Parts: sequence; C-alpha cells; structure tokens
Amino acid sequence: MAMNKNTILAWATYIMIFTGISLIALGAFRYNEVAGWGFAAVGVGFFANAWVFNALKGRV
Repeated sequence: MAMNKNTILAWATYIMIFTGISLIALGAFRYNEVAGWGFAAVGVGFFANAWVFNALKGRV
C-alpha cells in the first residue's frame, strides 16, 4: 500500500479527531474539577489541528 502525503494527512486527521474526542470525554466524565477544563481545552485544540490537517490535504 503506497502512502502519499494526502494519505498520511488523512490518517493524522483521524488520529487527532479520536484523541480530541477521548480528551474531551476524559474532561467531561472522569475529572469533575478544574483539571477537566484543561483536558477539554486540549481536546478542542486537537480538533483545531485536525481541521488544519484536513484543509492541507490536496495542497501539499
């Protein structure tokens, strides 16, 4: 299976979305204190990076 730049960016996007969902879930369900807000903020940051990777597909 040949992996070009777009395939690698697509895999990175999926991995970052999965990581963002898991971090938001940790912040929402596991940690009820102030630490939960940090986990959720980092999860939203992962979503932003995944959005950038998705926008770069086809342009790199």
